[in-house]
Amino acid sequence: MAMELDTALDKLKSTGVRMTPQRHAILSFLLESMTHPTADEIYRALADRFPSMSVATVYNNLKVFIEAGLVRELTYGDDSSRFDADMSEHYHAICDRCGTIADFEFPPLTEIEVAAASHTGFHVHGHRMEVYGVCRACAGKSSPR
Repeated sequence: MAMELDTALDKLKSTGVRMTPQRHAILSFLLESMTHPTADEIYRALADRFPSMSVATVYNNLKVFIEAGLVRELTYGDDSSRFDADMSEHYHAICDRCGTIADFEFPPLTEIEVAAASHTGFHVHGHRMEVYGVCRACAGKSSPR
């Protein structure tokens, strides 16, 4: 994680972004997190260390990280964006019950992008794939009635 953080900090510095303690903490939290947190979750996790930090500060910094290519925003239509600092090609499995998002790797589906471009005439620049189901923790609990 230290190398990822150093690389991310260098990328921000090279684009002229000033590193504040809050910005550093938000970026570190994202790089360490495997839970794809919301901005509110990031805020709650760091509020004790930074009592003057607002949720708006978190959102503004997330925007900076997205523009710098360090973080991606995951939207699933439920009005609560989640943020992922793993910029590698990977996919997500999402629990229908608790909303947990887990990463999984699979060879990139570049053939689908090529087929889409061929059939539609679009200049395809990427894709997103999610699979939905019930996570282990929820599967171990009794089903809701």
